[in-house]
Amino acid sequence: MAIMTTTPHIGLGTMIRTWRDRLPPSAVGLPAASGRRATGLRREELADLAGMSVDYIVRLEQGRATTPSASVVASLARALHLSAAERDHLYRLAQLAPPADSTVSDHLTPGVQRVLARLGDIAVAVFAADWQLVWCNRAWAGLVGDPTAAPARLRNFARDRFPVDDGPARLARWPVTEADREATDAAVVSDLRRATGRYPKDKRLAALIRELSANTRFAEQWATGGVAAHREGQKTIDHPAVGPVTVDCDILTDGDFDLKIVIMTAPPGSEDETKLRLTALAGQPTTPSR
Repeated sequence: MAIMTTTPHIGLGTMIRTWRDRLPPSAVGLPAASGRRATGLRREELADLAGMSVDYIVRLEQGRATTPSASVVASLARALHLSAAERDHLYRLAQLAPPADSTVSDHLTPGVQRVLARLGDIAVAVFAADWQLVWCNRAWAGLVGDPTAAPARLRNFARDRFPVDDGPARLARWPVTEADREATDAAVVSDLRRATGRYPKDKRLAALIRELSANTRFAEQWATGGVAAHREGQKTIDHPAVGPVTVDCDILTDGDFDLKIVIMTAPPGSEDETKLRLTALAGQPTTPSR
């Protein structure tokens, strides 16, 4: 029996390459092209899914980059479909502290990612407990506008609801109207208060609450002390290419990480469904980072 005389490579680059090699293209919605030699993801595919350059992936895998930022690690964990334990290991290899249970998580589990990949042309986005955008698909970007034009920290639904300056909305690039705006505002504020109870040590959430408190509408709602989860109804998006699109907006919640999966659909066979399909053709998928 052969005896191992060298220590196996277990560094950051090796693990990224190992996880990339084990993830088949079909798991992330990519076709398995004929004649493909790689059984897992190519570096170019991982780079696209993680929202970073191929050169940076190469430097990480070759050990020439060893201290990626927390946002890069979070993006890699999502793109590689890592479990919570694997994600934490990736953070430690990058010399970072894994997210604590008392902080808001941006992590998408492999199971959730598989479900999202099977939703096809349905407009869907995932938000963290503080309403920070974690991920959205091509159909979502096509319907409301690609949010990647805005800096990552500004891609927050609550910031768009309660702006503290005169800047443009960062998530919905086109005008959106609702049947009951006040009810939605109250639900968002109530949901944020609930999050502060679950994640009392999260600095990002605390900073968001302080920032939004400068908005009069937010401050008034916050003063009521309501605590509840957010639920949606119906929205009409004034799309520049196809005109008004009315959609039903529903929210599913991932209990482990308190993620909000927001889905926008239209009745089958309706004119709005046709418009929704047309807008999806122009969208680009995005994987925002923390």
